Amino acid sequence: MRTIDLTTWPRRAHFDFFLHHTQPHFSVTAPLDVTTFRTAVRDRGLSVMTATSYVLARAANELAPFRWRIRSGAVVEHGQVHPSVIDSGPGSELFHFCTLPYHPDARTFLTGAAEALAQQRTQPSLNEDPTQDDLLYLSSLPWVAFTGLTHAMHLNPPDSIPRLTTGRFTQTGDQWHMPLSVQVHHALMDGRHVGAYFEAVQALLDQPDLLST
Repeated sequence: MRTIDLTTWPRRAHFDFFLHHTQPHFSVTAPLDVTTFRTAVRDRGLSVMTATSYVLARAANELAPFRWRIRSGAVVEHGQVHPSVIDSGPGSELFHFCTLPYHPDARTFLTGAAEALAQQRTQPSLNEDPTQDDLLYLSSLPWVAFTGLTHAMHLNPPDSIPRLTTGRFTQTGDQWHMPLSVQVHHALMDGRHVGAYFEAVQALLDQPDLLST
């Protein structure tokens, strides 16, 4: 982790402009083509949730703005960020949180995710460490092909952890699509950064051997 020097940071003026907005977050929702990804997940018998978490986390880790966080008026850049997912466990309608250890290798990530989920389900909890911000908040709404989404969040002190939410897979002809909502802090990112994230996620989803590496 490193602290960004705000005196030389090209984004300093935009950071100052948005930092004190009453509601400084913005959200973008768009559909992604998951045709190749869906086939890969199904053929390998993988969990859609953990496979999707890998894709979203890998794209975020490859883009520095998604690893920036606000701390007491300063900005830090993490070397890695880890997906904190919402899990309900078998037969439960209530959710709990679980942090999955990120690794760029798909097999390593999926193995670690399965172990973390199994362990967390023995003692499900909504407890969070308010000092930990090397996270990505991931959730899923698989019942709805939504076109927009907002999240509950703390505004004071600033919460700058990105919120990433996926929705229901829908079919149009031979193609399958999935909505993705990306909510970020405007002091750290603009639309072009979110656009780059969507492009990075789509590029990963289009790789048929992604989950075999």
